[in-house]
Amino acid sequence: MSEIKVNKISPRVACGTTTLGDSGDTFTIPTGVTITNSGTAAGFGSTGEVSWNTTVKTGDFTATSGSGFFINTAGGAVTVTLPSSPSAGNVVAVSDYNGSAGTNTITLARNGSNINGLASNLVISKANSAVQLVYVDATTGWQNVTTANPSDVSNPFVAATGGTITCCGNFKIHTFTGPGTFCVSSAGSPSGSTTVEYLVVAGGGSGSAKGPGDGGGGGGAGGFRFASPTLAPLTFPGKPLNGPSAITVTATSFPITVGGGGSGASSPGGPCAPAGNGANGSNSIFSSITSTGGGKGGYNPSRSSGTGSPGGSGGGGNAGNPSPVAGGSGNTPPVSPSQGNNGGGSIFPSSPNSQGGAGGGATAVGANGSPGVAAGGAGAGLPTGFGANGESCGSFRYYAGGGAGGRKEPANGSGGVGGGGDTNAAGTTNTGGGGGGGGANGSSAAGTNGGSGIVVIRYKYQ
Repeated sequence: MSEIKVNKISPRVACGTTTLGDSGDTFTIPTGVTITNSGTAAGFGSTGEVSWNTTVKTGDFTATSGSGFFINTAGGAVTVTLPSSPSAGNVVAVSDYNGSAGTNTITLARNGSNINGLASNLVISKANSAVQLVYVDATTGWQNVTTANPSDVSNPFVAATGGTITCCGNFKIHTFTGPGTFCVSSAGSPSGSTTVEYLVVAGGGSGSAKGPGDGGGGGGAGGFRFASPTLAPLTFPGKPLNGPSAITVTATSFPITVGGGGSGASSPGGPCAPAGNGANGSNSIFSSITSTGGGKGGYNPSRSSGTGSPGGSGGGGNAGNPSPVAGGSGNTPPVSPSQGNNGGGSIFPSSPNSQGGAGGGATAVGANGSPGVAAGGAGAGLPTGFGANGESCGSFRYYAGGGAGGRKEPANGSGGVGGGGDTNAAGTTNTGGGGGGGGANGSSAAGTNGGSGIVVIRYKYQ
């Protein structure tokens, strides 16, 4: 093989033509060689030309000028760092290899230079997109020269994964019935969506046990916090207090905590046996929103105390003496709008029908016990377009009902709509309902469990 080394090849005649090889010849340019263009000349090595590298990239890398790259983000987001200290005419191109950029983004990191005149990275979050950038100057930096505008390769709507995903109309709903992560891959734009609506319900408090004498207090519902500007104008049963605004998200991960229901205490046995209260529910958390667990129902081993505990909604007071026995306070700690209501108290009557107070619910206080049975405070109803949770789109689902008060005799109380337990019945799973107070005629009864909570996130996705 012959080798010729020169610094410049020029035609013999001024402004003439120099021919490289003959028709059918192939010239090989080794890997790593950079072809630059001087001034405004066009043709071989001209501005904007790119050679595509067919080795598919699956991880972060630094791009080289003059090359195009196919990128597969099925295994996770990929960052492409643009060349440092670029020269005018440098060109880089990228293409979504398999449509996975709609789930896991491709980020073009500017590496000190502007992109389209802005000091910010360019994020590709729309499936099957491609973009070609040419470096112009220090002011514009890397300029997008594809026929599409940059906004056409960035999803204008929020895009995310996590939980059980359903759709209703133009909205996507993520339902978490246990701990998880809400992963936002695209924060959207004002032309589409940039915020998410939420429902955060904590675990319900347990209903208290019952001694041989009086009925136990019902458990308070888990705190109920909700914000949905798109549903605010609608009228539906049990409409809850609506938060002032949805949450603006960024492309990051949001841990989700779903609170468990409080565990009910076992049957206390003797008339003055201790430890019949059970437990408060646990908190549920999404981003800056924390809903507090419901308060446990009151139990008094000696008829001298037995107030319900405070919480998202308060637990009911145990039936006892002296009267009245107070229910626990709701919306504790306080938030605006309120996350719940107070539990009902109880009165020790001369008749034998001693009834405990009921737990508070999302939209109503728990009823007072004695002389009649006490119903749990009503929960809040939402269209299943906001968290279908197994029900068809267009119907309603209720959350955060208070547990019924326990009774001595003769009848059971009803739990509040939204998962509140009847007397001797547990709160419903994933509603945040309070457990019903223990009840039995002349004997002791165990307390009941509160229902676990739920977190639902809703946003416009198309």
